[in-house]
Amino acid sequence: MADLGIGSSAPEFDLPRDGGGRIKLSDFKGKPLVLFFYPKDDTSGCTAESIAFTALAEQFAKAGATIVGMSPDSAQCHDRFIKKHNLSVILAADEEKTTLEAYGVWKKKSMYGRNFMGVERTTFLIRPDGTIATIWQKVKVPGHAEAVLAAVQSLAG
Repeated sequence: MADLGIGSSAPEFDLPRDGGGRIKLSDFKGKPLVLFFYPKDDTSGCTAESIAFTALAEQFAKAGATIVGMSPDSAQCHDRFIKKHNLSVILAADEEKTTLEAYGVWKKKSMYGRNFMGVERTTFLIRPDGTIATIWQKVKVPGHAEAVLAAVQSLAG
């Protein structure tokens, strides 16, 4: 992580989003925010994670939380991803990778003996005051959305 921990202030961002327009961290002041970082639209793990958050979106909303996914894909790519999989989560586009770097999720990775830079699947639960409540690193998708929902509900309760 970029020296971010529980209780740290979440780094501000102002990025293009799906459907046009922009999205900023400050848009969510006073409400909990689930910010999940994922490598790439329309890959198996990222699709499963986005569908899992979408399936629980109503319960997150009841707990007062908004779900925002972020990857280095473009907003246009996000629009296609949302339409293809009928997603209800907000997707932010960080093509410059500045927010990914600020949150410490843009990392050196390795696959099949090849090293490259990419997004480490990570989720942050940000409190209404803008501080970080919980961080899930190197996320495994099965059961993750449910674990995040439980954390949001305990934050609200």
